[in-house]
Amino acid sequence: MSGSLKLQKKQQDRDLEMHYESSYHQSSLSSVSRRSYAAYVSGHGHKTSGKKKVEKKLSVIPKKDKSSYLAVDKENEVIGYVVPVFRSSHLATQDLMETQEEVKEEGVGYVVMRNLFSRETDFKMRTEKKTREITMRESADRLVLGRKMHEREEFQKKMNPDSLTHPPEFIVKPRGQTVWEGKSVKLHCTVAGWPKPRVAWYKNNVVIDVKAHPEKYITESQYNMHSLEIINCDFSDTAEYRISALNMKGESSAFAPVIVKRFKDGEKVIERPHGYSPEYGVTFNTTIIDKFGVSFGREGETMSLGCTVIVYPNIKRYQPEIVWYRDGVVLSPSKWVNMHWSGERATLTLVHLNKEDEGLYTLRVNTKSGFDTHSAYVFVRDADVEEEGVPVAPLDVHCHDANKDYVVVTWKQPAVEGSSPIMGYFIDRCEVGTHHWAQCNDTPVKYARFPVTGLIEGHSYSFRVRALNKVGVSRSSRASDPVAAMDPADRARLRGPSAPWTGMIKFTEEDHTVGVVPDPPTDLAVTEATKSYMVLSWKPPVQRGHEGVMYYVEKCLVGTDTWQRVNTGIPVKSPRFALFDLAEGKSYSFRVRSCNSAGVGEPSEETEETTVGDRLDLPSVPGPVVPTRNTDSSVVVTWGASKEVKNLVGYYIEVSVSGSNVWVPCNNKPVKGTRFVCHGLNTGDKCVFRVKALNAAGYSESTSESEVCLVKSGIAVPSPPTGVILLESARDYMVLGWQAPAKTGGADIRGYYLDYRTVKDGATSKWHELNLQAVNATSYKVTDLKENVIYQFQVRAFNQAGISEGSIPSIPLECKEWTVAVPGPPHGLHVLEVRKDSLVLLWEPPTFNGRSPVTGYYVDFKEENGKWRCVQERSTKMTYMKAFGLQEGISYRLRVYAKNLAGVGGPSKATDAILAQTRPGINEIMVDVDDDGVISLIFECSDLKEGSQFVWSKNYKALTDTSHLTIQTVGGKSRAIFNAPSLEDLGIYSCVITNTDGVSASYKLTEEGLKRLLDISHDHKFPIIPFKSEMAIELQEKGRVRFWAEVAKFTSNCQVEYVFNDNIITEGKKYIMNFNKSTGIIELFMDLLEVTDEGTFTFNLVDGKAKGRTSLVLIGEEFAELQKKSEFERAEWVRRQGPHFVEYLSFEVTPECDVHLKCKVGNIKPATEIAWFKDGIEIEEEDEDAKKIRKSPEELTFDIGKISKKDAGVYEVKLKDERGKDKTLLNLTEAGYQAVLNEVFRVIANSSTELKVMSTEHGIILYSFVVHCIEDLRVGWLHKESKISHSDRVQCGVTGEQLWLKINEPTEKDKGKYAIDIFDGKGGVKRVIDLSGQVWEEAFEEFKRLKAAAIAERNRARVVGGLPDVVTIQEGKSLNLTGNVWGDPVPEVSWIKNERQLVCDEHYSLKFEHGKFASITIAAVTTADSGKYALQVKNKYGIEAAEFTVSVYFPEDEAEKKE
Repeated sequence: MSGSLKLQKKQQDRDLEMHYESSYHQSSLSSVSRRSYAAYVSGHGHKTSGKKKVEKKLSVIPKKDKSSYLAVDKENEVIGYVVPVFRSSHLATQDLMETQEEVKEEGVGYVVMRNLFSRETDFKMRTEKKTREITMRESADRLVLGRKMHEREEFQKKMNPDSLTHPPEFIVKPRGQTVWEGKSVKLHCTVAGWPKPRVAWYKNNVVIDVKAHPEKYITESQYNMHSLEIINCDFSDTAEYRISALNMKGESSAFAPVIVKRFKDGEKVIERPHGYSPEYGVTFNTTIIDKFGVSFGREGETMSLGCTVIVYPNIKRYQPEIVWYRDGVVLSPSKWVNMHWSGERATLTLVHLNKEDEGLYTLRVNTKSGFDTHSAYVFVRDADVEEEGVPVAPLDVHCHDANKDYVVVTWKQPAVEGSSPIMGYFIDRCEVGTHHWAQCNDTPVKYARFPVTGLIEGHSYSFRVRALNKVGVSRSSRASDPVAAMDPADRARLRGPSAPWTGMIKFTEEDHTVGVVPDPPTDLAVTEATKSYMVLSWKPPVQRGHEGVMYYVEKCLVGTDTWQRVNTGIPVKSPRFALFDLAEGKSYSFRVRSCNSAGVGEPSEETEETTVGDRLDLPSVPGPVVPTRNTDSSVVVTWGASKEVKNLVGYYIEVSVSGSNVWVPCNNKPVKGTRFVCHGLNTGDKCVFRVKALNAAGYSESTSESEVCLVKSGIAVPSPPTGVILLESARDYMVLGWQAPAKTGGADIRGYYLDYRTVKDGATSKWHELNLQAVNATSYKVTDLKENVIYQFQVRAFNQAGISEGSIPSIPLECKEWTVAVPGPPHGLHVLEVRKDSLVLLWEPPTFNGRSPVTGYYVDFKEENGKWRCVQERSTKMTYMKAFGLQEGISYRLRVYAKNLAGVGGPSKATDAILAQTRPGINEIMVDVDDDGVISLIFECSDLKEGSQFVWSKNYKALTDTSHLTIQTVGGKSRAIFNAPSLEDLGIYSCVITNTDGVSASYKLTEEGLKRLLDISHDHKFPIIPFKSEMAIELQEKGRVRFWAEVAKFTSNCQVEYVFNDNIITEGKKYIMNFNKSTGIIELFMDLLEVTDEGTFTFNLVDGKAKGRTSLVLIGEEFAELQKKSEFERAEWVRRQGPHFVEYLSFEVTPECDVHLKCKVGNIKPATEIAWFKDGIEIEEEDEDAKKIRKSPEELTFDIGKISKKDAGVYEVKLKDERGKDKTLLNLTEAGYQAVLNEVFRVIANSSTELKVMSTEHGIILYSFVVHCIEDLRVGWLHKESKISHSDRVQCGVTGEQLWLKINEPTEKDKGKYAIDIFDGKGGVKRVIDLSGQVWEEAFEEFKRLKAAAIAERNRARVVGGLPDVVTIQEGKSLNLTGNVWGDPVPEVSWIKNERQLVCDEHYSLKFEHGKFASITIAAVTTADSGKYALQVKNKYGIEAAEFTVSVYFPEDEAEKKE
């Protein structure tokens, strides 16, 4: 670049640094400026030394090369959060981008100016060279000139006696803007300086003559606010605009670029976005409401974005065109995206969110009159990982360069790598129509790009990617769109239009190329080279015949002449090939041969030497990160672009709360700009940011942490004031009042400016300034007016950010004298301390009092749509009132009347609607009394804005007398300290925090409250150290005495003084002292209590100015008893030095009623002698009782078992060794024995079960089981609370462990409650059962049944005996058998043979005598008499049969058996 251009470039950069401009406007300006310069170069050429004029023809950019229609920065990358520029309005700038690379170093202002001149006349640039000597001389001259100017300025400062004057200074600088062609734009700025500076506007350093072009430019200058309005912008208005301010103290300039974008090339430009539609004869006005905002989703969720669109006028059968964009790219319906237009509401539904869905979403509504848009960002967070520490899924998987058996898969790295860096990626493929995913690579690839080979021609595939680190593998990315494995020419042919059918079939001769070996491929090159693979590409041969052609790839290691075929098995079909398993660091050459059925052709030209290694380096670290406050939940982050980077994919931004060292990604999809708005932050957090760049090779290092940025909204211009009313009117002046702006813009309102205009016959004049100096109050007296002239007024508020729009003009007001008697309306109404049930209203007195002074005020209120009601019955003289009894969630309006002796005046302007609610985070004023007794009021606020201040008042009037209160404010806490509290300080104290939405509170200090605070203050001034526990005494081991007390509250400086009988004692042999300041326990130890120790012990505490005292009086019987216990404890300690009893001999009764004697021993050695005695006689080892002795290391036992009188006696155990001796004794005679029995009785009584009922044939039995029973156990039975006496019918007794009561032959008199009373050693244990009702019925019925069954059993017929089981008899003899029979009544008797009853005849003789004997006689038995016989008896109680067998034999048979 020439020297003149460099100088101009430097000057331009210096100018740009002097004014504020957002990154968005800078980037947009640079982008369009470069495009404008490219247009100039294309149209006119560019002359430089050594280069010829070059003509460039504009051409349409190919579809895949078309850039996004978002504003771009200096690196031609999209900036996040800019409303897109759409194709329909920007075709010209698309075509101009082809040549923008040639002019990247050109200055922005220079290019804009030159483009402007190039539209009017041909412009030629002359470039001259300067020698180094000339350059150095010019530089020296400039240094000398600068030094002289500095000396002149210092001289003028000394000579200037007026310290009030100062040079011009831009408080608010104009901001650059981008507008559509046909729209108007307005530039604003605020200039301070005295004397008042004169300003001039420049366009590309040429003064703008407003008078010469009134239809084009309008300038305004009011209250140091200056503006330039450019009407109906066209493309030639794209320029850099400068405002220059000049006064006697100097000159200052500020710059603002304006970019004008064309709506549609070749179309007549009309007003946009809403213009007249000749087709329908109306102008469509579009309004978008219920807009979707910044949204947050998580992978896998479903999200809907929507807006309500109002198009006016509404014409039947006409609907606007609804278009959705993501990052400037038009969206189409798919399985991931659903769109719906109901005629009123446009909705976009994102099904199963993925990180690819993150971005800037824009709704564009196109009508016949233009368009309207709304944009907001959608953030998509990662789904929860299955295993902690693994990376999240990659994103944006796409397929490129698809051929017959080859495709290149690319993706973007995820924002979160997990607990360790990503080591590589796995690529999976799935053939369309199946659900089987196959892994394509065995070794993870580090590049975000991989060639997949081995595809089947004609098949379609989808791909997905997984990331890998040391912990594991991530989830899979979203699958790519399907891609077909086919020749690109075939794909284009399938997509193109087919030839029309002509009805003719044309025959041609066979081409002579059939059967010809193909020519070598051409343009062989290495397109990709990494450590893992290389990719070759070539063009198919021209001569290849009609049949398909395939290829063989050969490689050669540099330095050798050996060519090796790579794909020996199967030739490849695509003119692309990926080579793997190459040696890293080695150099190779490659060539390709074509083949078909005719043979293999000659090799192609070999490639240049290519070394195996990465050609793409990691990006360099981005530039410094600068965060800027934006809103309460977002921060604008800008950074410098990576200087050394190829094929940049984008940037990831991370955020961390300062000090936490926990980094969270702000975006999960890379952004290409150098500016990003990070949303979703917590208000009040102090955050730091860092950025890392990425390309296909991986991530760069993260930048260093940014400066800490507080998440808080920035300041803005306030909203306009409201409610301009007339407060007083006279012949030549009026007093106006208004309400402060509802929104302060986050900064204090610094004042107000007023405008006026006259009204005559309905026509209004231009607005004129009223006051040059700002008004601080919400009222103003307008003087020098003309009587009977009608005026209108408007008010503007201003803060640090600038001046607001004008308020709604007041109604026309006539300047004339008021003659009414009643006062005018109060003004300046404003509300403080809004809570859910109350608020405080403040107002200013009326400026017009009427004929007499104002004596009071009335306050009215009403609900939003209700009627006005008076708050109080009597008027108040105060200019404030607290309204109670509001309903939460209801909006109220209030107004005030003033009254005097003549009556009540008119109402004030009503307040805006005020919602009765307690906002979260609002605190009340708290009263505090510190340790020094200082009384203060404290108000805290956690939502302080920049520049916020605590303003205290008393009775809602500003504090002017500081003798009573001292205000101290630190951070978000303000303290109002009472210097000398008295009755003069009674009143209502309120605190308002400026620069907030009315954060305020109050506290009413009453006389009673002041008295209570003064009492607390006195206690704090003269504090008493509190004791949690007063002094107490405790006996310890060896008889040691411990005096102790516990202090409740003290500091580390607390000291203790130990006193006995008013004498200070110190630590020594007799006294041991301790003060544990961690627990607050004070201790005094004495080993022995002597007679001289009788008296009073005291602990005196001193802690600063606080004191404490606790005492213990130890005299008389109390001292003697303590001394005795001390001596006993010391003796006990001496006893425990040898073998001793820890627990003396005692007895215990087990649940089984076994009695054990036991004692616990301590300090026992194997040599210690242990002896048991009974009645003074030692139990020897051979004695029977020695078997009952048990010994363990800590316990001795004597198992008596079930006790009886023989076990009574005196038991003794003795211990003895060289260290000492001890003994224990247990007397089990008389009272001792009875005590054991009582314990046994207790166990038995408590083991008894509940009474149960059992019926027998004799009567009813009540019983209970116990674990054991002894003779001495006293058991009593009661019936209906009366003791039961023993008789023949009612008997009680014990059987084993069962205690029972038998009631023989029970009757109705035996019903009632029965109880058993078992003695338990003290009283008795009762078990009760109610033998009545169903229990009695069931028992009595069972008794009767059993009794009847017993009678039947006794009297039933049965064979008592006399009959054998088997009878053997010789044939011919007689058989006689007799059976004994019993039964009452006498049973019937019958004889049965083989189940047939016998009758008496000559062969059988049957007899039954005396009712007891039944006999049978069989004469001359034969074999026919053999068989089974039975004697059967029967009466009314039953039947029984006695069976026997008769066997008849021949004599000879018996003889044969004997032989």
